[in-house]
Amino acid sequence: MTRTPLREALRQGPPVVLDGGLATELEAQGHDLSSTLWSARLLAEAPEAVVAAHAAYFAAGAQVATTASYQASFAGLAAQGHDPAELLTRSVRLADRARQQAGGGDLWVAASVGPYGAALADGSEYRGDYGQSVAELAAWHRPRLEVLAAAGPDVLALETIPCLAEVEALLLEVARLDLPCWLSLTCADGRTRAGEPVAEAYAMAADVPQVLAVGVNCTHPREVDTLVESAAASGKPVVVYPNSGEDWDAVARRWTGSPALAPGQVQGWVADGARLVGGCCRVGPEQIRAVAEAVRGSGVRGPEATS
Repeated sequence: MTRTPLREALRQGPPVVLDGGLATELEAQGHDLSSTLWSARLLAEAPEAVVAAHAAYFAAGAQVATTASYQASFAGLAAQGHDPAELLTRSVRLADRARQQAGGGDLWVAASVGPYGAALADGSEYRGDYGQSVAELAAWHRPRLEVLAAAGPDVLALETIPCLAEVEALLLEVARLDLPCWLSLTCADGRTRAGEPVAEAYAMAADVPQVLAVGVNCTHPREVDTLVESAAASGKPVVVYPNSGEDWDAVARRWTGSPALAPGQVQGWVADGARLVGGCCRVGPEQIRAVAEAVRGSGVRGPEATS
């Protein structure tokens, strides 16, 4: 079954529903994700569990499966005795298998490209202070971008990016490789995790044709309203997938606080320009079901469909 290119769907159709936290669903299935590879470990050890997690989100109403490659790096996978290219490619193929099982059509696969800090497994993606230059970050990301692109996803999800240097590095690479992507920051107090103006990141992406959407993920839901407005000012469609509102303690390796994501917030984000909406850490299939219902209830269509 032929599917609509995601860029066209964002222009003409209703907002697209993203999945939630893949690790959240894998943990709910009973899998231990405490290794430095996080959910990527299951690409080698339990691939069917990854397919089942993607399938759970499709069944809940998600239209995009985000691959289990967020924390996967060439160095990290090789250190555990794995072939990095093989497992990164597998992450896309497993998501595609779940899509085909869900009926294909207008369902998409987003290859997750997490930040450099995620591969360190020490929470530094929530600080953005890893002291790497733009050139160093570009060189680090390049091999997995090339492998993921060759695997044939619909889009690359440049996600949970905490600092402007990494934004610049990733934009240089996707422009060089001519890869469709969305760019999503992780923020706190209205700024990047490194304390920089978010508008600068969105301005960098505004003139990059490969970027289909800009926005925010893995951020407390209470911060999203302002960030959607800033992202929309770029002229790009907006992508939004906050976490549950709980906080990750990287030292104790556990979540603290209480969930704060309410489906009622979703329609406000859509009204303000969000075209891709879902959830991140601690947002499971039931929450995505509620998000999908809120998106359907918004009645919003793409700008070309309503012009």
